Amino acid sequence: MTVSDEEPSVGKSVAPKDIPRAPHLPGDPDMWVMVLGDLFFFGCYFVVYMVFRARSAADFAAAQQHLNLSIGVGNTIVLLTSSMFVALAVISVRQGAVASGRRLLAAAGGCGVVFAVLKVCEWYLEISRGHTVGTEFFSFYYALTGIHLAHLLLGMLILGIAGRELRNSCRPRVGLVEQGAVFWHMVDLLWIVIFAIVYLMR
Repeated sequence: MTVSDEEPSVGKSVAPKDIPRAPHLPGDPDMWVMVLGDLFFFGCYFVVYMVFRARSAADFAAAQQHLNLSIGVGNTIVLLTSSMFVALAVISVRQGAVASGRRLLAAAGGCGVVFAVLKVCEWYLEISRGHTVGTEFFSFYYALTGIHLAHLLLGMLILGIAGRELRNSCRPRVGLVEQGAVFWHMVDLLWIVIFAIVYLMR
């Protein structure tokens, strides 16, 4: 029996995609605690919004007519696209395609920048038309979208950290990319709910 027959794996690197992965929850417990806490906070705010809306349905419906639905739809498409990029980045890193994962994270971050620019433009348009926090609907609108934007900026920071990890590390931590993906998907989910109840619900 030859040496190569006895030890076929000696001197041969095993690609990450060849290593079987046991089912696991992406990210780590600390990130999930943070995500669940944010979801609870936003859930409470959504309930308060619905209560006030039920009390002043006509006023809320009239105020909604002043929102720019096109920008809202555009932001929704941008965030959904960014979530697709993040999901593909996780798959790429798991398979060892680090460079591809880094580019996908950068693309997701670029979508985040587009979302933020569109949101600021929308705020500017609303304020220039006199729609400020002086009304109940717009007080909720600015609070919900403002807190969401703050979470989006934090998500972009997390994705940036994950991208730097992929660039600088010889053995990138897949878990760090997964944590960024978990947080980013939460930001996307929150926006979908905000878009539905603030822009669409009549």
